[in-house]
Amino acid sequence: MAEQDNVVEPVAAVVIMAAGAGTRMKSDTAKVLHKVAGRSMISLAVDTADALAPEHLVVVVGHQREQVSAHLAEIAPHARLAVQEQLLGTGDAVRSGLAVLPGISGEVVVTSGDVPLLAGESLQALVAEHRAAGNAVTVLTAEVPDPTGYGRIVRDSEGVQRIVEERDADPATKAIAEINSGIYVFDAEVLTAGIASLSSANAQGELYLTDVVAFARSNGRTVGAWLLDDHLQTEGVNDRVQLAERNAELNRRILRKWMLAGVTVIDPATTWVHAGVDLAQDVTLLPGTSLEGATSVESGAVIGPDTTLIDVEVGAGAHVTRTHAELANIGAGATVGPFSYLRPGTELGDSGKIGAFVETKKAIIGAGAKVPHLTYCGDAVIGEGANIGAGTIFANYDGVTKSTTHVGAQSFVGSDSVLVAPVDIADGAYVAAGSTITGPVGPGELAVARGQQRNIAGWVARKRAGTKTEAAANAALAARAAEERAQ
Repeated sequence: MAEQDNVVEPVAAVVIMAAGAGTRMKSDTAKVLHKVAGRSMISLAVDTADALAPEHLVVVVGHQREQVSAHLAEIAPHARLAVQEQLLGTGDAVRSGLAVLPGISGEVVVTSGDVPLLAGESLQALVAEHRAAGNAVTVLTAEVPDPTGYGRIVRDSEGVQRIVEERDADPATKAIAEINSGIYVFDAEVLTAGIASLSSANAQGELYLTDVVAFARSNGRTVGAWLLDDHLQTEGVNDRVQLAERNAELNRRILRKWMLAGVTVIDPATTWVHAGVDLAQDVTLLPGTSLEGATSVESGAVIGPDTTLIDVEVGAGAHVTRTHAELANIGAGATVGPFSYLRPGTELGDSGKIGAFVETKKAIIGAGAKVPHLTYCGDAVIGEGANIGAGTIFANYDGVTKSTTHVGAQSFVGSDSVLVAPVDIADGAYVAAGSTITGPVGPGELAVARGQQRNIAGWVARKRAGTKTEAAANAALAARAAEERAQ
């Protein structure tokens, strides 16, 4: 179908049906709270509905309503809740939604909370068709490869004659490929009257919203359909298999969008990008990369392979390799990894480095500073250009409270040191390797805090007699004596 112009005038209301039991999900979590591309399906449905700028947004809840209501309070406080006390079908769900919209007039759009691929542009086009045709009801339809389980669209010369549910369809009707998506635009007056006329005399004993179509036709009103070329937008989620399929399809679409915008994705099959992620031109994503939440990556950065970033900001030209990071900031030109773990509160300055087998937490690491390898860096402020040697431990926790360590600009901490917080190491200071620092180190000072070495001669011969160690020591002593005689 040709694209329609975006809707300018808002609709009166959008009713999102989200009351179903979702028993095939086999989950303690409400079906519409399961996530696709990092977003709950109901949040995706709300965003799609908001594309119509409705005067009223109503979400019909029922099964596990406490979970859904609490989630909506966080992500869509503008939504009004309607409760479907008994799950008596789609007609009853919409009747529950209309109950919180007394005296509604204008256009009412009905959609579902479990159709995660549906685009706001498609709803806009549906409403535009509804208005252009002057319909009382307009149904969003699609032609699918296998229509089994869907209601079929039965047309005649005047438009949509009726919608027949699978269980009520004869063989000829089941052969129809055009299906009802369950998404509609109604004239509010027709919808209200049609809902009031519904009967449960059908195979399911339920109130079918589709019967409003026949009601409208019987009253001489026009019912139309807008056929959506992209049938995947109409497909819902009823079990974990379909959830995985919708995740994969939405991820494919997200990756395609970013690749067309100038992002290189080496292996789309192993790359996952959530709907809330923002990527700049010339970003490169290597295999095994997962970008989640509100992660953003600036131009020229290379992410991966085998990297997960959750709500992370990555600066231009940074390289992040085999890393897990959450709620962290990585500066422009910085390098991270491999095998690094950046916990919340980590801030790595421009051109800084967090290297192999390093864990950071609430660590502010200045521009050009390096934490190269085998270090735990928690509750730390590290100045510009500082270098933290391998095996350094920022001992930030005394069993009761956590304290901060400050390491000054251009300072150097030797390998295998322990910095016992709270402690301050000034600008331009040195800490000798193997030191345990418990007090302040002044500017330009060298701190040495380790026991004096003492060698005990003959200890192996006395304490490890008859072992391979003694044999090796005796051989070395004999070789040394021979060398001394030769000299």
